[in-house]
Amino acid sequence: MMTIPPLDRSLAPALKTRIDGKTKPLGALGRLESLALQLGLIQKSLSPSIRAPHILVCAGDHGAAKAGVSAYPQEVTWQMVENFLAGGAAINVFARQNDARLVVVDAGVAHEFGPRENLVDKKVGAGGTANYLEDPAMSEAQCRQALASGAELVRGIAASGCNTLGFGEMGIGNTASASLLTHCLSGLPLAEVVGRGTGLDDAGLVRKRALLEQALTAWPERPPISHLPLREGKAGKGSPRIGVAEAGEDALRVLARFGGFEIAMLAGAMLAAAEAGMVLLIDGFIVTSAFLVAHRLAPTLLDYAVFSHRSQESGHRLQLDWLGASPLLDLDLRLGEGTGAALALPLLRAACAFVNEMASFESAGVAEKL
Repeated sequence: MMTIPPLDRSLAPALKTRIDGKTKPLGALGRLESLALQLGLIQKSLSPSIRAPHILVCAGDHGAAKAGVSAYPQEVTWQMVENFLAGGAAINVFARQNDARLVVVDAGVAHEFGPRENLVDKKVGAGGTANYLEDPAMSEAQCRQALASGAELVRGIAASGCNTLGFGEMGIGNTASASLLTHCLSGLPLAEVVGRGTGLDDAGLVRKRALLEQALTAWPERPPISHLPLREGKAGKGSPRIGVAEAGEDALRVLARFGGFEIAMLAGAMLAAAEAGMVLLIDGFIVTSAFLVAHRLAPTLLDYAVFSHRSQESGHRLQLDWLGASPLLDLDLRLGEGTGAALALPLLRAACAFVNEMASFESAGVAEKL
């Protein structure tokens, strides 16, 4: 189990004084001010900065995809990975635009790419996960392997000088997996966290919901929904308190039953990123489901997370509300790939820039409010 300490808030008064002393009315920069404070606390610095940002995109296939939980065929997963490698996807465009290095990982795609210069091969299962409508998606050993591989990747990224890591994914059928994880880990009603994903019509949505109910019924021994309150008065209110270790074991059981290799790898990556003191830039619905898993393993993870946007997927809005999280953007995105994380990077840079470059009342010779 990784050690992720809660943020040391002893620097908060000095950071707040520095922010309030800039040539502006108190609070006039709104969310940028709270963001700057969070970044300073994560980095333990009065001069936070964004250094060598990376976007980590993990790809994996899901056995349940062939049962009809997605509007697209499973082959689209490997085809989109090829698009990433060719530089033609939205995440490529936004990562280039915002000077972020894109790292594409094969966590378990049902396709053999062969050695590729821009692809990290961490394949856990050659054919993707098993069909969770019938069997566990992955074994306990596979689940732990994926978590460990994600952590190992991030330790290497941190060693390169990166202090800000965005998370993205690719995997046909992974919104269905994310819905099951969200329901089991938060207690949110399954019907409310199942959305249209890549664009299901009304009939497809009805079928998807029925299949996911079937998946739950097929696992009668699943852990009861119980979780630690995340922040007093926000998430988990009224839920029974259980120990962190017990909550973590339940989360791993749920992840192995319904998760994807890419989701498990992202969860491990998030834990290692927080342990390294990095800023975690969280993308949409699927990435937030990985965050829910990682958070059950280490509740202090929430201190290190910046939620980039609120997606159009209805379940994502409920996840954010449950976490008590305020996303930076609301652009009706529903693409995934880490696109929301890449688009939010300029706001992180702006938060650092005003703290470091904006004049104070004293230095500018501007009179403060009476």
